[in-house]
Amino acid sequence: MASESAHLSIVIDRPTWAVYEYAADPANLPQWAAGLASTTVEHMDGQWVADSPMGRVTVAFAERNNFGVLDHVVTLPSGDSVYNPLRVIPDGDVSEVVFTLRRQPGITDKQFKQDADAVRTDLDSLKHILETR
Repeated sequence: MASESAHLSIVIDRPTWAVYEYAADPANLPQWAAGLASTTVEHMDGQWVADSPMGRVTVAFAERNNFGVLDHVVTLPSGDSVYNPLRVIPDGDVSEVVFTLRRQPGITDKQFKQDADAVRTDLDSLKHILETR
């Protein structure tokens, strides 16, 4: 049985390449993705390590590509890994950023809604940063 998911998106009035370049840099995560990296992100022993609301996590992004794919795997303090599909899609002169939130086992309806709200807040932050630069 497939798990429940939600596709959360936002349109950013910036070219796709600019959105992708900014979002693809893990060092920028604390500026826009507070749900993932609350304070710092460090490159340690070949991997990106972030202090998050969930504790210390590692983040591994997809290889750089020309398709706007920013999929990433977050390894939680428990050792469990969560795959997060994230795309920057061109739409003329603007970009649509789409995050697929997958409901994890044992997550209540309330927690799933809180996760979705956190992702929406992060996408709003990304939009604000990129549109005011």
